[in-house]
Amino acid sequence: MTTNNPATPATPERPGQPSAAAAKASAPRRQNPRPYHRGRRKPTVKPGLPLRIVSLGGLNEIGKNITAYECGDDIVIVDCGLAFPDSDMLGVDLVIPDVTWLVKNKDRIRGVVLTHGHEDHIGALPYVLKQVNMPLYGTELTLALVEGKLKEHGLTGKVKLHVVKPGDTVKLGCMTVEFINVNHSIAGSVALAINTPGGLFVQTGDFKIDCTPIHGEMIDLARFGELGKEGVTGLLMDSTNAERPGYTLSERKVGEALNTLFAKAEGKRLIIATFASNVHRVQQIVDYAQKYGRHVAVSGRSMVNVCGIAAELGYLRVPEGLVVDIDEIDRFPKEKMVIVTTGSQGEAMSALYRMAYSDHRKVVVGPDDFVIISANPIPGNEKTVDRVVNELMRLGAEVVYEEVHVSGHARQEELKIIMSLCKPTYFIPVHGEYKHLMKNASLARSIGIPDKNIIITDIGKVMEFDKGNFKFVGTVPAGRVLVDGTGVGDVGSIVLRDRKHLAQDGLIVVVATIDGASGALVAGPDIVSRGFVYVRESESLMEQTRLTARDVLMDCADAHVTEWGTIKSRVKDALSKLLYERTKRSPMILPVIMEV
Repeated sequence: MTTNNPATPATPERPGQPSAAAAKASAPRRQNPRPYHRGRRKPTVKPGLPLRIVSLGGLNEIGKNITAYECGDDIVIVDCGLAFPDSDMLGVDLVIPDVTWLVKNKDRIRGVVLTHGHEDHIGALPYVLKQVNMPLYGTELTLALVEGKLKEHGLTGKVKLHVVKPGDTVKLGCMTVEFINVNHSIAGSVALAINTPGGLFVQTGDFKIDCTPIHGEMIDLARFGELGKEGVTGLLMDSTNAERPGYTLSERKVGEALNTLFAKAEGKRLIIATFASNVHRVQQIVDYAQKYGRHVAVSGRSMVNVCGIAAELGYLRVPEGLVVDIDEIDRFPKEKMVIVTTGSQGEAMSALYRMAYSDHRKVVVGPDDFVIISANPIPGNEKTVDRVVNELMRLGAEVVYEEVHVSGHARQEELKIIMSLCKPTYFIPVHGEYKHLMKNASLARSIGIPDKNIIITDIGKVMEFDKGNFKFVGTVPAGRVLVDGTGVGDVGSIVLRDRKHLAQDGLIVVVATIDGASGALVAGPDIVSRGFVYVRESESLMEQTRLTARDVLMDCADAHVTEWGTIKSRVKDALSKLLYERTKRSPMILPVIMEV
C-alpha cells in the first residue's frame, strides 16, 4: 500500500485554520537546550542521600497519576494527570490531585517528566502549572498535546518544554532520568529509569509488549534487562490489567478485524468511534479506507486536534486527498465515506452521542450507516455506551461494538516479564484500584520477590529508601481537588452532599415576611417546591406545609423569638417532621425570612 512520505504528511484541513506548515511555523517553539545527553551512558549521582517517593495520585483509583521523587534539595515529578468524576460527584467536570505539598516545596522542583500524552497522565498540568511553574520533559507528541492544553489556559510561552527521545538521559538536580521506549495505545510512550543517590528506580508508565507495533519499534526489553543487571532498587509498575491472564494482543489484531468489517460494510457509510489519542488505530482506519477506496472525515474537537498534531509530527501518514472536511461529506456517495469520530465511551455531547440523538449538524444516521465502536467501555461507562448503541440501532444503523479493540496495558505474563528482567529489590505496584495493586503484588510474589519487599502504599504516604533499606516516614497532604466549570477546589464534600440531597429528595423553599420590631408575621408564608412533588397533584400537602410553617412563625412571634437562626431552625424541624411522615422523603428545606 502506498502512502505519503511520513516527513510531509497531509493534515486534515479545517475551515479557517492555517495549514500544517503554517501552524508549525507559528507554534510556540519547544525548547531543547540539552540539559541531557543523547544515547546511553551511565549517569553519575552523588551517593549517600536517602530517596523519598510519594504518590499524590494514581493509587487505589483509576487516573490522576502523579508521583514525586525527593532527594536532598531536589524533587522530580513523574506525570500529572486527572481523573473523571464518579457518578456521585454531581456537576463536577474533572478531578485533579491535591498538590499542596508541591506548592509548599516549589523552589525544590527540578522538573516534570512525562511518560505519555493520555489525560490521566497530563490532564492536570494546566491547573497545577498555574500554581507551580515547572519545566516539562516529554516526547514530541506528548508535548504537542500539552501545548494545546497550555494554549487553552493562557499559558503559552510561560512554561519551558523540553523534547526528549527514547534513550535520552536528563539530569535534574542530584537525579538523572532515562527515557525508555515502550508500546502503549498512544505513540511517544516511554518508561523511566530514575538514577538517584538512594538507588535506581524504574517506573514503567502505561505499557504493553507489542512485537508488531503500528508505529516505531517494539518495547526496549533489552534495556530493561541491562538495568536489571545494573541493579534496580525499586520497580513501580502499571497495575491496570494485572487481573487479566496471558498477553495483551497486538494493535495489528484490530487491523484484521477492521479489514473484515470494511468488507462487510460494502454499500454503507462507515462511522468508527475510537479514542482520539489512539493514533495507531486512526492510522489503520486511514490505511483500510485507502484500500477500499473510501474518503475519511474526522468529527469531534479532540479527534480533529489530535489527528492534526499527529499528522504534522509524522505519527499519522495520510495520503493526499484522502481526508475531506466534515462539512463536505455530502459531496461524496455514502458508500465511499468513513467518518472517524469521538464518543466511544458514550460521553454526553461527544460527536457520536450527538449523531445517536439526531443532534449532529452534519451527520444524519440512518439504515445506510455501519457503526463500529472500536473501544471497550471504561468501568462505569457501560450504561452510557449501551444507551448510545440503542439509539443508533433505533435509527436503523448496523452497530458493531465488540471485539474491535485491544488494550494498551500489559497483562499478567507481560508484567512478569518486566519484573523478571528488572529483578528489583523492592516492587511497588501503582496505577490501579486496590484490587489491581494486590493482584500485581501476587504476580511479583509468584516470580520470587519476597513478601517483605513488596510495598502496597497509598496516596500521601512517604516511602524512604536509604542504603538498600526501606521504611515509611510519614505523610504529606494528598487527595482530590474538584474542578467545576471555572472553579477549582471550590466544590468540596459539603457542596457534593447538598447536591446529592437535592438530586435525591428535592427542595422546599419557605418565603415569609416578618415585622422587624415585634416579630409578627406580615406576609406569607409561601411554599415553593422544586424536585419534591408535582404541586398541582399535591395541593393538600402544600397547603398543610404552608399552614405548619405559619403556625411555627406565629408561635415564635408570641414567644418573642426574633433571632433569625432560631426561627429558621424551628421551621425546618417542623416541616421535616411533617413531610417525612406524609411522604417518607426528606427534601432540603430552605426558609427565606425577610424583615420589614
